[in-house]
Amino acid sequence: MFQLIPKEVKFFELFEKSAKLLLEGSHLLAEALSHPEELISKAQRLERLEHEADQVTHEIMAKLNRTFITPLDREDIHRLATALDDVMDFIEGVAEHLVLYKVKAIPASFQALGGVVLRQAEQINKMIPRIKDLKHADILDHCIEVNRQENEGDRILREAVAQMFEKGGDPLEVMKWRDLYAMLETATDKCEDVAVVIEGIFLKNA
Repeated sequence: MFQLIPKEVKFFELFEKSAKLLLEGSHLLAEALSHPEELISKAQRLERLEHEADQVTHEIMAKLNRTFITPLDREDIHRLATALDDVMDFIEGVAEHLVLYKVKAIPASFQALGGVVLRQAEQINKMIPRIKDLKHADILDHCIEVNRQENEGDRILREAVAQMFEKGGDPLEVMKWRDLYAMLETATDKCEDVAVVIEGIFLKNA
């Protein structure tokens, strides 16, 4: 009987939409970091994107509650939707805090860390459309690249914080940037979480 009931495949469309919003948000943040004079307008656009991404996440969760037979394990659908949403939350949070702190100049290392998130989002967008057929052998290569970028983010964070404390200066300024670096580096961690979920889905269903 269960085989006669079609699986709800719209989940894949929603995941792709979520991943595309994440990529757009990553581009916006990278542009804002390169052109801080546009930070306020970019942050406003990111806020709207984050709300749109939230709506996609809510739609996935609502559909999960209504759907009898799902194309993937329910837990995996929930974990992937949550992981994608977490990345967008941190990206938008970084832009929001940069505006709140009235930042006028962005250190090169902070821009580099934003580039890490962007490259991870690009890898995620290559993986998400492939979930529906679960037959792409190179999926693990993309997961490894996301992990490699996360390691690069860790390195950038360590060196940037070390340099800040070595140079000294205004303690409040140092604390402000330490928090900003930590928030952006957390976005790289959340991207890695997405890759871990996707890798698990492939290994479970291959």
